[in-house]
Amino acid sequence: MNKISQDLLLQRAEGEFLKGDYKNALRSYGLILKDYPLLDEARIGVYLSDLGAESEEEAQALFDYYQMIKTEKENAVDIIDGLIDSLDSSKHNIQELLLNPIQEQIEYGDGIRYSDFLALVESRGSFKKTFEDIMFSTKVVITDKDEFIDFVTQLANEGFDEMALGYLDATSNLFGDDQDVLALYNVVRGAQK
Repeated sequence: MNKISQDLLLQRAEGEFLKGDYKNALRSYGLILKDYPLLDEARIGVYLSDLGAESEEEAQALFDYYQMIKTEKENAVDIIDGLIDSLDSSKHNIQELLLNPIQEQIEYGDGIRYSDFLALVESRGSFKKTFEDIMFSTKVVITDKDEFIDFVTQLANEGFDEMALGYLDATSNLFGDDQDVLALYNVVRGAQK
């Protein structure tokens, strides 16, 4: 492929891109990259064509900006790469923000996080009363060892010794020989006296 055909292929790919035919533009830019793997315009074209399939306005705006700066700035490719990375990062962050509440709702279902349970205890003023009110209808979701230790200790201190032992026995394989968790057996036995 000679220089003229490279320019013609770039023109065709750019024309497809500008018409919004991102699938064919992606294919054309890809063919150019096959023969010219270091050609920045084709590489940027691939990124923007892929982006155009998801977000036409963003892709067209970045394409226009690239066309404007590519002759004026030596680092035009780096600028566009940075903008694309920033755009991807922003989309990922937004997606995380939207998915986290949905994920929590799925994970916790008809349960309550331990931190929310503790807030309820504080507002009611009694661990025992709060736990009695929810123990048959709501699961307390514990997400780490410190929460587990606090929960079992509170159960033992409030007279729920058998339940505390049940939690310890049921989770012994999760924590293995963790000395902090094993020490809870002494806490529960001490509360039974």
